[in-house]
Formats: sequence, C-alpha cells, structure tokens
Amino acid sequence: MKKNIAGTEVDVNEEGYLTDMSQWNEAIAAAIAAEEGVGALTDAHMKVVRYLREQQAKGAALTIRSMGKSGVVTTKELYDLFPGGPLKKSSKIAGIPKPVGCI
Repeated sequence: MKKNIAGTEVDVNEEGYLTDMSQWNEAIAAAIAAEEGVGALTDAHMKVVRYLREQQAKGAALTIRSMGKSGVVTTKELYDLFPGGPLKKSSKIAGIPKPVGCI
C-alpha cells in the first residue's frame, strides 16, 4: 500500500513499515519518529538508525540484546531513546522491516 510521509509517496505494509528501503531518507525518518511519539531525532537516535540500516543490509538478525552488545547504544539507552517498543520503533524509523522477534 502507498502512504505519503514527509511529502513523499512510499510503499508500506499493513503495519506502516517501509517495504522498500531505498525510499527512505532522513526527512521520512523524522516524520515517522513524530508519528511514533519519539520526538525530534538527535545524533544518538540517528546513530542507532544508521546502525540498524547497516545491519539490515548485511542480513543480520536484529534483537535488543544484539543492539546492547553492539557498542552503539546500551540497552537502557535504547529504551530511553525509543520508549514503548525500542526495536520496533527504531526499525520503523530506520525504514527497515519489523524484526522477526517483535510482536
């Protein structure tokens, strides 16, 4: 399905996750963050987002535990940055599919 995010028409699934990573940009990330109640994206948010995109491109499995061990962010920081579903929200903002372990 199509959705207009930040003035750009993008393809999303029924949960609102982008289905084409190439359609993502930082303006779309900021708009999704606002929709998800995350607020303005800081450098710390973007560090996580870029890491997730890199890992997705490599085909790596994404979990909160692996994020905490990555050195990019601690588990507590991840929860502070993306409250109420840190991996789910950060993945959506990063324009990648919802990780398999997320409900």
